[in-house]
Parts: sequence; C-alpha cells; structure tokens
Amino acid sequence: MTKIYRKTDTIKAEQFDGSEEMINKYPIEFDDTCVFPFRFFTPAGWLGINLYDWIFTGADGEYWAVANDVFKKTYAELPVIPKVVADWIEKCKHDGTSVGDMLCSERRPEKMRDWMALTPGTYEFNQRRYKEHQELVARAWLDGYQVEEDK
Repeated sequence: MTKIYRKTDTIKAEQFDGSEEMINKYPIEFDDTCVFPFRFFTPAGWLGINLYDWIFTGADGEYWAVANDVFKKTYAELPVIPKVVADWIEKCKHDGTSVGDMLCSERRPEKMRDWMALTPGTYEFNQRRYKEHQELVARAWLDGYQVEEDK
C-alpha cells in the first residue's frame, strides 16, 4: 500500500542573485565558457547554478542547489509571528498544553488576542483576520516559525 509523506525538516536557503556578495559568500566560480556561467562546489563535486536557483546550507555546512521552479513547488517559508505569539507557543508546549487550548481565546495573552482579531488602527474585531491568524499560529505550532523583527 502506498503511503503519502511530507517533509518536516526546516532548511536554510538563499536565492542566488549573481551578486559579487553571494559569489564571495559561497564557493562559486564564474566561467562564461560553460553552459552554466556559474558553478559551485558541492559534496558531489562542481555543480552548475542559474540565477534565481536556491542555495541550501546543510547541517555540516555543505551547500547544494535547487532550481527555482522545484523550490517553489517543494518548500514553503516558515510563518512570521510576533514575539508575544512565539512566547505563548513555547510556554504552552513547555506546559503540555494542547494546540486547541493554546488557541483558546480565554487563555491567550491579551496582546496575542488583539494581534489575532483586531484591525490595526481601528481596534475593531475582524473575522477574516482572526481566521487567517488562527491558521498562521496553528502552522507555527506544527511547522516552526520565524519571529517578526521589531518595527
């Protein structure tokens, strides 16, 4: 019987833009006599890379590339959430709270409730925002997240 799986590892990836900064950051060489004008060294040897392909960094510091179209079909960026939400997720996980209870409106910190449901500036309840932020927080709980930079 065939089973269906999804990837669960998070990765670090950067889109190659051909800049001198990126050429210096990674083991990339420029050679305009080849099919791929850029190439870089990977554990499997030299690999051609196109502009806008993605460079992955492995756990041991090794690099490899994935074509942009394959990357877009395979990977999704981790959700970006405010620090107050990240702190609440971590507290709930530490305390053994379920994801359902973590999302419970009566239990959440006030700043998190406001962020999830109130339209900035007007402070009116926004059902669409609430639904989208509930789903975002659930994804952050399950898949991991990035903390929003201070404004």
